[in-house]
Amino acid sequence: MAVKIRLKRMGKKRQPSYRIVVVEAASKRDGKTIDEIGHFDPLSQPEEIQLDIEAALEWLRRGAQPTPAARRLLSRMGVMRAFHEERFGRGANPQSAEPEPAEEPVEEKPEQAGEAG
Repeated sequence: MAVKIRLKRMGKKRQPSYRIVVVEAASKRDGKTIDEIGHFDPLSQPEEIQLDIEAALEWLRRGAQPTPAARRLLSRMGVMRAFHEERFGRGANPQSAEPEPAEEPVEEKPEQAGEAG
């Protein structure tokens, strides 16, 4: 059973609001949901996002895949960063980690007898 985190459209014509829900991947956009973890109102100024962060993290741990729109909202709320740090450890991002300079082995030259010094 593939599970997705996605947006469920609510509201009236031209006045959308969305619920952030967990659903089976095969279900319709506004079909039966497994869990409701938040809501998003794009028309309010500023945009209103309410999200149960712990529930979102729990569903991500279980393997739920967010849709691109849901991923953007989860990223804004810091859920994707927290999930990444939890899964891969802090500072696991290869672009931000600077490689440490490699130390070159220093070879000592043996002193030669017979040289005037």
